[in-house]
Amino acid sequence: MSEGISNGALGSVVAPAEARHRMRIAARQQVAAAVVTLDLAPLDAVPLPAWEPGAHIDLQVAPGTERQYSLVTTTADGHWRVAVLRESAGRGGSVAVHDVLRVGDAVIVGGPRNHFGFDPGRPAVFVAGGIGITPISAMITAAERAGTPWELHYAGRARDRMAFADDLVAAHPDRVTLAVADEGRRLDVTALLAGRRDAVVYCCGPRGLMDAVEAAAAHWPAGSVRVERFEPAADVDAPGEAFEVELTLTGTTVTVPADRTLLEVAEDAGAFVLSSCREGTCGTCETPVLEGSVDHRDTVLSPAEQADDRTMMVCVSRAAAGCPRLVLEL
Repeated sequence: MSEGISNGALGSVVAPAEARHRMRIAARQQVAAAVVTLDLAPLDAVPLPAWEPGAHIDLQVAPGTERQYSLVTTTADGHWRVAVLRESAGRGGSVAVHDVLRVGDAVIVGGPRNHFGFDPGRPAVFVAGGIGITPISAMITAAERAGTPWELHYAGRARDRMAFADDLVAAHPDRVTLAVADEGRRLDVTALLAGRRDAVVYCCGPRGLMDAVEAAAAHWPAGSVRVERFEPAADVDAPGEAFEVELTLTGTTVTVPADRTLLEVAEDAGAFVLSSCREGTCGTCETPVLEGSVDHRDTVLSPAEQADDRTMMVCVSRAAAGCPRLVLEL
């Protein structure tokens, strides 16, 4: 996975949010143009927590800077593996991974947590674009172990930029279809998803691909499409209104002005809030909602989860229009 996180219909599988692991980079490999894998080994004699396909970690790529990357696998020697695409036009995290981090370096890792859950009990249609293959590859491994029927449709601009593509084709020639743009093959998601099936579509990749998949499968049953988004929601910076928030664990009530986030105000009030991305993509600051309606601006919760208003990402989400007050377990 690239920098960012997820949106899925299953309930999240979350390790304790405060979990932090001292690790070192045990191995590093170039697996495609502009893509490297890092194998992360624990420095402490504490077993790493189990994780499920679709999970991601918070990787401290520089002091005070964390980015989120999907887990590819746990290696035979117990190391966590992630794959990172160098995004020169990004926020600098992936560039630091490529240009600064080296084998032997110590890093701090948080998580894992998961909002992109895989259901092995239903056939799977995997749709990946570019570095979006990262969480999908872990799901394929799980599907094989569980005997889950699956197929993969993997799109990219050029074959040498498509991590794990050759290995996947070699291992599963009848299940994997590559759509390589510079070879004249493009992925037609409308045709792919035209017929409803008793299956779940898992999609990870660029925003345009995920939007197209959701639109093409709009006639599928609710909960049949699960996506993992890399980027903040389009309305994350939309104007808001001031509202009041009762922080039950902190024991105070605060007012969130129109020009500040709930996270900022809560921190100023002394609330203990774990956070990382501060743009609604990682899920670290997910907070239970006890009362009130939320204007959800994250890309972590599924539409159904947002409609339930049971939790919110306090870094970007606000009280809904017409709701003057929220009560949070914070």
